[in-house]
Amino acid sequence: MNDPNTKEVKLEIQLDEETAQGVYVNLAVVNHNDTEFVLDFIFVQPQAPRAKVRSRVITSPRHAKRMLLALQENLARYEQTFGPIEPAVLTIDDEGSHYH
Repeated sequence: MNDPNTKEVKLEIQLDEETAQGVYVNLAVVNHNDTEFVLDFIFVQPQAPRAKVRSRVITSPRHAKRMLLALQENLARYEQTFGPIEPAVLTIDDEGSHYH
């Protein structure tokens, strides 16, 4: 697929100071329909009955697949360097109101 007539496009990505600070999340909820994926990034406080969506990303299925592949590649490199990551399990206690 390397077309010699294709010009390389350089993209300048701008990042304002507030966005550069980032936000901490510890839960993601993913939904989709036939045309888009919706990713909600959420911060759940320990012992809190409610959580707040910190960011919502809406993207195409094609881009969602590219993000998945990029995450898989980066996780593989991370684990080669630092060792395996044990997946966290989200559980709800008997009262149905506490996440662990």
